[in-house]
Amino acid sequence: MIFNKDTAKKTAEVLLQVNAIKLSPKEPFTWASGWKSPIYCDNRIVLSFPLIRNYISETMGKYIENKYGKPDAIAGVATGAIGIGMLVADYLGLPFIYVRPDAKGHGRKNQIEGFIEGGQNVVVVEDLISTGKSSLNAVKALKDAKINVKGMVAIFTYGFDVATENFETEQIELQTLSNYQSLLEQALDTNYISEKELMTLSEWNSNPSKWNAN
Repeated sequence: MIFNKDTAKKTAEVLLQVNAIKLSPKEPFTWASGWKSPIYCDNRIVLSFPLIRNYISETMGKYIENKYGKPDAIAGVATGAIGIGMLVADYLGLPFIYVRPDAKGHGRKNQIEGFIEGGQNVVVVEDLISTGKSSLNAVKALKDAKINVKGMVAIFTYGFDVATENFETEQIELQTLSNYQSLLEQALDTNYISEKELMTLSEWNSNPSKWNAN
């Protein structure tokens, strides 16, 4: 679920503006999963633009404070959300931790980096939601450490049904600044895409694993 429509539109606008999101229906990208996709998202790019990163981190921070009060810490999901998560924590004046995909194989063998104690409350910050598996893997690591996960906020979601199902199964509330539908609306309004390209992009989103660019 998005924070609100105005935020979703504004966020989509800035992500397209700095090419954090690229739409290319005619020359699709290949994801690591092997899926062919007319969209590619790399929200880490926003960290290079101070005004945009501040807009995103402050909008997230205000939402978290209004929704959850002040948790004991903000947790970022490595590696994509470390930067933005730390900015959110700084805005709120809170400790920051981050969660690796797996525990390190050397040293202290941590999966959770930073100081936090069992029983404390965190809100998880993520940059991008696709299926939700890597995000929920971080949630599991936190729960295994007896840390209370109040919810998750993310910059953008593709809005896949499988992600919705995964979050519902794990009973984790997800809120995002923007989503795929808002992105398409903004892209069409600004002539970034045509009506024909809109149809292609919508078809992909409804069945991404089976989509064929041809």
